[in-house]
Amino acid sequence: MYHIYTIKNKSEFSKTLVAETKDYDEALEKAEKAIAGKEGYNYVVEETDGSMNSYGELLTTVVAEG
Repeated sequence: MYHIYTIKNKSEFSKTLVAETKDYDEALEKAEKAIAGKEGYNYVVEETDGSMNSYGELLTTVVAEG
C-alpha cells in the first residue's frame, strides 16, 4: 500500500494525506497531480505493509519524493 502526502515548504507539520493506492505508478501520478500548479508544495510517497511498531504506529518507508 502506498500513501501519498503533500508537504508545504518542506515542513513536516504541513503533511497532508492525499490518497492511498496499491500501484506504485498510480501513486506517482496522483502525487504529481496533487502538487501541480501549487508553488512551495512537494510530495512524499510512503510504502507500508501494514506492520506496526510497539507503540501502534504504522511502519512506513519513503519510496519517492518530489
